[in-house]
Amino acid sequence: MSMSSPPTGRGALAKGEARLAWSLLAPTIAIITLVVVLPLLSIFWISFKPVKLADLRPAQVVVKESLRTRGDIPQLDYRIRNSSRDNIIANAGFSDTLPDSVTLLGELPPQCQLTGRDINCDFGDLEGGFSERYRIDVSIAGDMDTAEEALEGSEPKAFGKADHILTNSKFSLENFVRVFDGDEFMNVLWVTLFYTVVGTIGALVVGLFAALLLNKSFKGQGLLRGLYLFPYVAPVIAVAFTWVTLFDPFSGSANALLIQMGVSEGAINFFGERPLALITVTVFEIWRYFPLSFLFILARMQSIDTDMYEAADMDGASPFQKFWYLSMPQLLGILSVLFLLRFIWTFNKFDDIFLLTGGNAGTRTLTVNVYEQAFAISNIGAGAAVAVVIFCCLLTFSFFFFRYISQEEGL
Repeated sequence: MSMSSPPTGRGALAKGEARLAWSLLAPTIAIITLVVVLPLLSIFWISFKPVKLADLRPAQVVVKESLRTRGDIPQLDYRIRNSSRDNIIANAGFSDTLPDSVTLLGELPPQCQLTGRDINCDFGDLEGGFSERYRIDVSIAGDMDTAEEALEGSEPKAFGKADHILTNSKFSLENFVRVFDGDEFMNVLWVTLFYTVVGTIGALVVGLFAALLLNKSFKGQGLLRGLYLFPYVAPVIAVAFTWVTLFDPFSGSANALLIQMGVSEGAINFFGERPLALITVTVFEIWRYFPLSFLFILARMQSIDTDMYEAADMDGASPFQKFWYLSMPQLLGILSVLFLLRFIWTFNKFDDIFLLTGGNAGTRTLTVNVYEQAFAISNIGAGAAVAVVIFCCLLTFSFFFFRYISQEEGL
């Protein structure tokens, strides 16, 4: 069979076809760049920045203005602070305009000047965590509430320049050192690999057996196939809550059944003990996602020519021999594709584990670690570093898969 290839000539027709091809591809390239490449580059950028959740906002001068009465003397109250505890704000200050009903009696701070009714203050560089309050005696013409309302109507205008950690040129390996330091990372990586490999292979094996069972014609076949798909199409929050309730050590039906049958003397904490919690969430992964494998494998099995099986029957082949020597070679292609997809999806899986255990009891995977670093500890940089590690792991897996396994299966 001849293979089509893009034009390689240098003629006018070839150049026109090449321009047409690139113009048709341009929208796709632009969309992929916006939704995939740019977010990926931003994650790499942040992973080399020691940035925390509070640092996402740039440091700025915050000025609060109020009118208070201390004793019988009204005072104009200015509170100036640096919103960041670490970053310096250069050339910081503010300007304000006094309403006609307010007249200054006391002296302004040495950094401020009064011109007419305009107050201009220049504090120079404000250190991180700077916070100061200035009270100035004033006289009020008319009602106090009216003067206060007029004062709040003209808010001070703050200014200053601060270096933002996300846009400056400072880079650090601190996040990666933090991620790889100690035995915690290796434990998290091992848990992730166990959950991914066992969950992926388990879902494929169970899906294969389910497809073999339902590859026969019998009454109620359609209904049974629909029931097999239930774990996959049901909302994850619903099935996770059902599992947690079912296996609850105090009121779960599974524990009551095991005790009644004499299998266990006491209640078992399926989601709270090591290593049982990891095994249970892996079983949940297999149960929830085997229908996808079942669906693809069944579709492939139904496209296999039945003449081969009839010939094998005439030769006296056993059911296992027909499965191993006829069905398996036909299924290796779809099994390879399913293994690739399920491995990547399971490696990135977060919601199932988080809903079942919250990452406790030895079930913390790399994705759960990203959430904890970025949002529980508020260390965005460390969370991005873990995300980069996940990307590198999947890139390495994909390289070896397409370098060796896919060639064996002709993918």
